[in-house]
Amino acid sequence: MKRVIVTGSSRGIGKAVALDLARNGYDPVLHCVKNKDAAEAVAQELRALGLTGDILQFDIADRAIAEKELSSWVAENGAPYAVVLNAGIADDAPFPGMEGDQWDRVIRTDLDGFYNVLKPLVLPMVQARAKGRIVAISSISGVIGNRGQTNYSAAKAGLIGACKALAVELAKRKITVNCVAPGVIETEMIEGIFAQEVMKAIPMQRFGKVEEVSAVVRFLLSEEASYITRQVIQVNGGMF
Repeated sequence: MKRVIVTGSSRGIGKAVALDLARNGYDPVLHCVKNKDAAEAVAQELRALGLTGDILQFDIADRAIAEKELSSWVAENGAPYAVVLNAGIADDAPFPGMEGDQWDRVIRTDLDGFYNVLKPLVLPMVQARAKGRIVAISSISGVIGNRGQTNYSAAKAGLIGACKALAVELAKRKITVNCVAPGVIETEMIEGIFAQEVMKAIPMQRFGKVEEVSAVVRFLLSEEASYITRQVIQVNGGMF
């Protein structure tokens, strides 16, 4: 069964992706930073389906720890078939009032995390001489920018650029690299936003569901998507 590492999979989009993949022939490897209990609850659902329910716990912003944990996992299990880069944070503020640590935390997690997670995994995936998939969860904020999210928009736009460059490098290796850019999705990250004001910008007049994002990720991991790489697929109800 194909193993898929899904970062940030204890809740929200990452959890939905892991469960979706588990129900469709994949064996997700979960990841969390602090909320081990939530990750364990997801793992129990995976084990009920006859899967391993493995959990990796580390901060993707910590390069040394990411290298240690992922290299150890590969040494024991071999290269994964796919990696879904979902883990990320937001720390919004108008740019004139944005503190340096707000900028640094978001960039180090959302953008540096791309390098920190993939660096220990890409070479083993190449050496496996098998088809592979990498999907990064970006955001509409990284495509069009968003007020109060200069740090987040920068990180998510950088993620798109990184994916496009890596896609070119890995295309001959039959490893595809794509981005999924959700709009406003019903998760804990949107708590506290001004729903009515935001809704005006969404032609479909509703927020998206995590399952609508996970379905796109699942497709990109499938055999049917083997000729799709270097793309950004938006799931945003027509916002852009």
